Amino acid sequence: MVVRLATLKALAVDAPADSIALAADTTVVLDGRVLGKPSDAKEASAMLQSIGGRTHVVLTGWALAANGVTIESGFESSLVAMRSIGSCEADAYAATGESLDKAGAYALQGDGARFVSSVAGSRSNVIGLPLKPVVAALRRAGVSPQRPSDA
Repeated sequence: MVVRLATLKALAVDAPADSIALAADTTVVLDGRVLGKPSDAKEASAMLQSIGGRTHVVLTGWALAANGVTIESGFESSLVAMRSIGSCEADAYAATGESLDKAGAYALQGDGARFVSSVAGSRSNVIGLPLKPVVAALRRAGVSPQRPSDA
């Protein structure tokens, strides 16, 4: 599902002929149930409480496309263990708005990191773009990504 969505996003980019579009899609899976982005703070709070004290899977699909053709795609999987999250704490975090555009209703790169006990696998995958396979795919496509300090 995440690879399919990432591919559709990459193919939808109206980019110049000499460029490559990169797109990604991330979702959280708990007990076989997909947790996407919450629709509001109430749903975000409920989502946080459901993953609290448990381990879930984060899947990110990515795709590279050029000239309306998929060049390469793939996905990464990480396991995220969360500490218990009480209703007041979940409500307060949801009220900040940070969780509203995040699969699973938390941001590892933001204040939501306080709920995470551990990550098995790629942390960048949990944030929304698995850097290792994506950078390798970009290099195979002839793009040489640089670190900001190298630019």
